[in-house]
Amino acid sequence: MSKPEDYKSKLTDEQYDVLFNKATEAPFSGEYDQTFAEGEYACAACGTVLFDSDKKFDAHCGWPSFYDAIPGKVAFHVDNGFGSTRTEVTCAICGGHLGHVFEGEGLGVPTDQRYCINSLSLTFTPSTSLPKKV
Repeated sequence: MSKPEDYKSKLTDEQYDVLFNKATEAPFSGEYDQTFAEGEYACAACGTVLFDSDKKFDAHCGWPSFYDAIPGKVAFHVDNGFGSTRTEVTCAICGGHLGHVFEGEGLGVPTDQRYCINSLSLTFTPSTSLPKKV
C-alpha cells in the first residue's frame, strides 16, 4: 500500500487535507454536490472507482450522496470525533478519507444509507468518456 505522502504531488492542498488529514469541505461548496450525469466516481488519490452515478441522489445535505458503493472498494471505521459515534468511509485501496455513511434516515433510497462524501476526495468520469462495456 502506498503512503499518503506518495499522493501529495498529484493532489491540491485541499484534496490532500480531506483525504489524508480527514478534513471536511464546506457544505454546498463541492464540485460534485449537484452533478447527476451518468458516469463513475473514483478516489482522487489512487483512482480506484468507488461509486456509480446510478447510486447517487440529492440528499439536500450539501455533499455528494450515494446510497451504495462498489463492493470491496470502500472501508468502514468507527469515528468517535465531535462528541458522537459515526461511521467513517475510506478508500479501501489507499486509505484516503472520503466522508461518512449514515443509516436509517428515511430518505426513500433502496439501502436506507447515505454515503455523505467530500467532492474533494473524488474525480468524476462521465460515461461518454468510459470504454464501452462488452
